[in-house]
Amino acid sequence: MRRLRQLAQRTPPGRERYIDLLRALAITMVVLGHWGVTVIGYDHGRPAGHSALGDLRWAWPLTWVAQVMPVFFLVGGYANAASLTARRRRGGSAAGWLVDRSARLIRPTTVLLLVLAVGAGIATLRGADPAQVRTVVWFATIPLWFLVAYVAVVALTPPMYALHRRFGLAVPTALVVLVALGDLGRLLGPAALADGNYLFGWLAVHQVGFAWYDAARADTRRPADATGAGGRAGPAADADATRARSRGLLRRRLPLSRRAGVLLLGGGLAALVLLTVAGPYPVAMLHVPGERLDNAAPPSLALMAAAVAQLGLILLLRRPAGRRLRRSGPWQAVLAVNAVVLTLFLWHLTAAVLLVGLLDALGLLPTPPVGSAAWWAWRVPWLLALAAVLAVLVAVFGPVEARTRRPAATGPAAAGGRRLRAGLAVAGYAGVLVGLLLNSLAPKAAPEPLGLPAPALVAYLAGAGLLRLLRSGRAGPRRPG
Repeated sequence: MRRLRQLAQRTPPGRERYIDLLRALAITMVVLGHWGVTVIGYDHGRPAGHSALGDLRWAWPLTWVAQVMPVFFLVGGYANAASLTARRRRGGSAAGWLVDRSARLIRPTTVLLLVLAVGAGIATLRGADPAQVRTVVWFATIPLWFLVAYVAVVALTPPMYALHRRFGLAVPTALVVLVALGDLGRLLGPAALADGNYLFGWLAVHQVGFAWYDAARADTRRPADATGAGGRAGPAADADATRARSRGLLRRRLPLSRRAGVLLLGGGLAALVLLTVAGPYPVAMLHVPGERLDNAAPPSLALMAAAVAQLGLILLLRRPAGRRLRRSGPWQAVLAVNAVVLTLFLWHLTAAVLLVGLLDALGLLPTPPVGSAAWWAWRVPWLLALAAVLAVLVAVFGPVEARTRRPAATGPAAAGGRRLRAGLAVAGYAGVLVGLLLNSLAPKAAPEPLGLPAPALVAYLAGAGLLRLLRSGRAGPRRPG
C-alpha cells in the first residue's frame, strides 16, 4: 500500500488518468465476461466448456458494451503515442522504443508459456493423452489471440504514428474502408479477403488513440503547438502545427467535447442498429456458435460501429471520471490493477482450468443447464472461486510484470547502429508474432506433448530471447549512456 501511495503522489499533473481507468475497467470486464458466460459440461466423460451466448439471445445487445477489445486498442494507441513521443524527445530512436516497449508485453507472456509447457510436459510423461493436454493448453492460451494483434500494432506504431502526423484521421477512415471491403469478401467471396481485417480493424482503433493523445497534449501544452517533436521551432514545425489544427479528416486531434461524444455515440448506435437489424451482421459483438459471421474474428464493420459508439460514451464520461480520479483512493486502485493488468488477462482462463480440474477431481463440479435457476445461482460462487484462484496466480506471477523497469533515457546512436538495432528488433518481434500465431492456428485437439506446437514455442522463444538480448545491450551496438 505504501508503494501505491508513493506512485500516486509521483503521478505527473498532466497525466490522462482516465486512460489508466479505462484499461483497468476493460480488463475487469474481459475477465468477468469470460468467466460469466462459460458453460462447463462433460464430453465423453471429460470436462469441456463453451459459451452460453448461443442460449442467451436476450444478452446479445449487451455485448455492444461488453466487447471491450476496442477500448484496449484505443488506450493502447494513446499510451504508445505518448511513450514514443517522450522517447524521441529524449533523443531516442524508434528501434530503441520498440525494444524497451517489448519488455512489459513479452516477459509475462513468456512466463505463461513456459509454465504451461512444463506442466503439459509433466502431464504427458505421467501418461496423459497428448491430444487432451493440447485441449487444456489451447483453452488456457485463448487470450494470446488478442496478443497477436496487439503485438503487431505495437510493432507498427512508429510508421503508423508518422502516417497519423501526416494524414490524421484520414488514416483510420481508410482502414475502416478496408475492413468494409474485407466484409464483402466474407459475404460474397472470397472469404480470404477478410483475413486482413485482423490487422486493419485494430489498427484503425489504435490510430484513434493517437488522435486522442494529440488532442490531450494540446490541452495541456498550448504553447507547444508551434514546435516539432524535438521542441524546435521553424518552418517544418509551423507546417506540423498547421496540420494538427486542420479540420476534416486531415485533423490530427480527436474532438474531446461533450458535443463530439454525443455525436459519436448517436452515430455509432445508429450505424450499429442499421448493420445488425437491417443488415447482414449478427447482433452479438462476441463469438456465438452457429452464427454465419463473427463480428470479432476478424473485426467487422459492425464492430467498428460499436467502437465509435463506445468512443462517444467514453468521451461523455471523461470529465466526471477525471475529477474522481484526482482522489487518492480511486487512483491507487487504478494503479494497483494496471501494475498487473497483463498478468490478470493472461492467467484468467488458466484459473478456470485449475478450478474445473480441482472440482472434477473432487467430484464436485456442477453442470446445470444454461439459463436454469441452478445455473444462475452457481454464477456467484463460481466467480468468487475463480477470483480466489486468480488472486493466487497473480500473487505468484504478477511481480514479473509489476517489476518491469522503465527504460533509461538514452542518447542518439550512429546511423549504422540504428539500422542494425532496428533490423534485430523487427526480427525479434517477427519471431514472437510467428510463435503466437502458430499456436493460435494449431488445432485444438492436435497431439502436442508440450501442449504447444514445437515450432511455435521455438519461434516465440527465439524472438523473445533476441529482444531480451537487445534490452540488455548484449546484441547489436551498445547504446550511449
